[in-house]
Amino acid sequence: MRIVIALGGNAMTSSDGSARPEHQRDAIRLAARPIADLVAAGHEVLLTHGNGPQVGNLLTKNELTASQVPPVPLDWCGAQTQATIGMLMLNALDAELAERGVDRRCAAVVSRTLVDIDDPRFAHPTKPIGRYLSAEDAQPLIDSGQEFVEVPGRGWRRVVASPEPLRCLDGATAETLMEAGYVVVCSGGGGIPTVQDLNGGYRGVDAVIDKDLTASLIAQELKADMLIIATDVDAVVCDWGTDYAKPVGEVTAVEMRSIAADQDFAAGSMGPKVEAVTAFAESGTGTGVITSLARIGAAAEGQIGTRVVPA
Repeated sequence: MRIVIALGGNAMTSSDGSARPEHQRDAIRLAARPIADLVAAGHEVLLTHGNGPQVGNLLTKNELTASQVPPVPLDWCGAQTQATIGMLMLNALDAELAERGVDRRCAAVVSRTLVDIDDPRFAHPTKPIGRYLSAEDAQPLIDSGQEFVEVPGRGWRRVVASPEPLRCLDGATAETLMEAGYVVVCSGGGGIPTVQDLNGGYRGVDAVIDKDLTASLIAQELKADMLIIATDVDAVVCDWGTDYAKPVGEVTAVEMRSIAADQDFAAGSMGPKVEAVTAFAESGTGTGVITSLARIGAAAEGQIGTRVVPA
């Protein structure tokens, strides 16, 4: 099968959320193991990933040095973290594949995602990023053009737009590499948010794109057989935290839409994942799966996880 796997932020950091370089290396080594098993089983694999903690580190550097060094734009932060995480994934996957005697090469693509400059979310940015700052510390960043909101009792926090992803601009490159036998890392962090100018050129913009929605988009563009969103639970659970909690197994896209409307999954966690796998299933190319990273092999074989199939 051709499988797109979206790794959550928990696969990039230690169990306590620490994003120190050594913790990121160790976490990615662990993440590479079940992925290498899928490659060894003969599947074509494209990986995408989150980058929240890594971008957060860069934003903190921006904040601490804003009065001395011009802040790095958010699209630059996305590109830098794609390259860093991509390098770590390549090293980890190369080692795991070599250990299994699998002769497959890996490649990482610094990749852009097209968004609409007229997306209404640009006019009303609401996605909070970075840490809380004092008014004094926030002012140099506000002066540089960044938008902040005050949260009573906590301080000032930056907000940016989170526009809808329209197209993975470098998906064709990823597909060419896959057809040549590569395991590909692409569209990390939802892709570098990019708009098209009137003259047909492209430029990055300050925004954050939901990584799961971009994973769904690139899985559709690649006509993947399966989209697996790897998170920290084995399956989506209805009535979470109650005596009536029940995991969702295999359902149609229509059934998943109904479940999502009833459960009102959180926008900052399970909501985008459910939307991503459902939209992928609705495209008709394959099955969308949500499960834990450690169980992606069993999920690919249909043994576990929430599986959303076309209606």
